[in-house]
Amino acid sequence: MTQIQSAKNGNVTEEMRKVADAEGVSPEKIRNGVASGRIVILKNVNRELMRLTALGEGLFTKVNVNLGASTDHYNEEEEMRKVQIANEYGADSIMDLTDGGDIDGMRRKVLRKAEMPVGTVPIYQVYYEMVSKRKYVVNFTEDDIFNVIRTQLKDGVDFITVHTGITLELAKRLNERKRVAGVVSRGGTVMAAWSLYNEKENPLYSEFDYLLEIAKEFDITLSLGDALRPGGIPDAHDEFQIAELINNARLARKANEAGVQVMIEGPGHMPLDQIEMDVKLEKELTNGKPYYVLGILPTDVAAGYDHIAGAIGGALAASKGADMLCYLTPSEHLSLPNPEQVKEGLIAFKIAAHVGDIVKLGDRARKVDEEMSSARSSLNWSKMFSLTLDKERAIKIYTQYKERPMGSCTMCGDLCVYLVLPRVTKIKERGKS
Repeated sequence: MTQIQSAKNGNVTEEMRKVADAEGVSPEKIRNGVASGRIVILKNVNRELMRLTALGEGLFTKVNVNLGASTDHYNEEEEMRKVQIANEYGADSIMDLTDGGDIDGMRRKVLRKAEMPVGTVPIYQVYYEMVSKRKYVVNFTEDDIFNVIRTQLKDGVDFITVHTGITLELAKRLNERKRVAGVVSRGGTVMAAWSLYNEKENPLYSEFDYLLEIAKEFDITLSLGDALRPGGIPDAHDEFQIAELINNARLARKANEAGVQVMIEGPGHMPLDQIEMDVKLEKELTNGKPYYVLGILPTDVAAGYDHIAGAIGGALAASKGADMLCYLTPSEHLSLPNPEQVKEGLIAFKIAAHVGDIVKLGDRARKVDEEMSSARSSLNWSKMFSLTLDKERAIKIYTQYKERPMGSCTMCGDLCVYLVLPRVTKIKERGKS
C-alpha cells in the first residue's frame, strides 16, 4: 500500500510520523496532506533514509541540489565530494543528473552516500545509451525509456523527473513558432525531437498509465517536468509553458487517483513581478499540488552570479507558496559546478528558502531569527556562529582582522552599539551612587 493509499484509509505511516516530528506539526496534518495530494514524501520503498524529506502545504520550503558528471567531465571523487557537501550543509534532496560515463555506477554511489532522497532524470541515461551505441537520439524505443526507469527505481531512486506534459502537438507548434530562448530543458528537447522525428506521441504522455504502474510499485514521487519552461524572461508565461502546465495538472490528478505521489516542476526564467502569479496559477490548476521550482531566475544577465539572482526569485516564490527550490550555482549557464560552487549555491538557496518561510510560516520559521537577534545584542559570538548556515565561513570572516571572538567585531570596534549604551548606563549609575 502506497503512502497515498494509507493516508486515504485514515492511517498514519511511520514516515508520516517522522515527517510530522521534523516539521513541528501533527501526524494527522501530514496524513491529510498526503491523502489530498498536497504533500509528498520522497522515499522509495526499497531505500532506507537517514533524513526523510516531505514537501507541500504548510511545510518548510525545501532545497534540492543538482550534481552529476557530464559527457565532458566525469570525476567520481568530485561528485562524491558534492554529495558530502549536500549532507553537511543540509540539502533536502539531491538530483543526480549524470549524463555520461558510468551512469549506473555514479547513481549507485550517490544513493549509498546521500543521507536524503535522491532523484534522477531517466531520459538522460536513455540519450547517453543511444550515443554510446553510435545511434542518434531519436532511435530509442518506448521500451528503452521504461526499462531505464525501472532499473533506476530498483536501485532505490526516490523521485524522477518525467517530461509528461510535452505532446506531439505542442512539439509541432513549437517547431513552427520560435521562442526567443527556445527549449532549454534537455529532457524536453529529447522528447520533442523523438516525437517529431518518429511522428509519434510522447510515450511518457501516451503511456502514462503504465508509468503509474511502475511508480506505484516503488511508491516513488513523480516530478512532472517543465520541458517547456521559459529559458529567458521574454518567453515567460507563453502559450507553451501554460499548455504544458495544464497537461501536467490533469496528469497529476490522475496519478493521485491511482495512488501515486506527484509534484509539478516549473517555471525557469521570468520577471520578478510575475512570480507570485505563477505560483498561484500552479496551485489553482493543480488543486494545491507541491510546486518544485527551478530557480526562479528573474534576470538573464547574471552569469557568474546566477545563484544570487535565483535566490532572489526563489525567496519570493517560497513566500508565495512554492514548496521546493532547485538551487543554482555560480557556474549556471557556464560550466559543470565544482564542489565549492555547489556549496555556494546550496547556502544561497537555504537562505532564500528561510526568507520565504518567514513570510509563509510566520513564527515557526522566525524562532531562529529571534535567537540570532538575542545573541547579537549580547555579543554571544559562539551562539551566533552556531546559528549561521556556514559556521566556518562566519568564523573565518570574523577573525580576518581579529584573533579571538570577543567583544565587538572590527567593523564598529569601540563604537559598537552594544558597548556604547551599556557603558553610558554604567557611568550614570556610578554617578548616582
